[in-house]
Amino acid sequence: MARVKGGNVSKNRRRKVLKQAKGYFGSKHRLYKTAQEQLFHSGAYAYRDRKQNKRNFRKLWITRINAACRMNDISYSKFINGLNIAGVTVNRKMLSELAIDNAEAFTNLVEIAKDALKNGAKAEKKVEKKVEAKAETKKVEKKETAKEPKKEEKVDYSKKTLAELKAIAKEQGVKGYSTMKKDELISNLK
Repeated sequence: MARVKGGNVSKNRRRKVLKQAKGYFGSKHRLYKTAQEQLFHSGAYAYRDRKQNKRNFRKLWITRINAACRMNDISYSKFINGLNIAGVTVNRKMLSELAIDNAEAFTNLVEIAKDALKNGAKAEKKVEKKVEAKAETKKVEKKETAKEPKKEEKVDYSKKTLAELKAIAKEQGVKGYSTMKKDELISNLK
């Protein structure tokens, strides 16, 4: 069998791998086989560490927030719980930046959290009542809006889209509305 040399293709492939392995120690930047193996490992480490980097930063932010909280006579967990009860949604990155750059604003947030913890049960009940009241008003609004289309009003179907016409036909119980064209739908709805 004849010998087949890879030629330019193999040389370019190997050159690309060695170029990516620049700066590696020892033979890992000189020899193709060891360089390729190291690149596989490097890719795996990079993938893993992209995930770990997020964890490490979150740990750092929490540590900074905790230190600032201790200066204001509250623990980190109570501070976060107080903010949640108060309904303040600020992520930990921004809280740590406030703790470093703007101590007054952070102190204001601590006061909000402390007040929410003191009035926690009362505040939660108020929030629940507000939510229930909103839900009731939404139900009433839905009932009112549901009654409106039933009134005998002249509607200009020619200005509506095909999808809207099909929805109206479905509500009115028109048979075979899904295969009808717009003109047929308008004539059936009138």
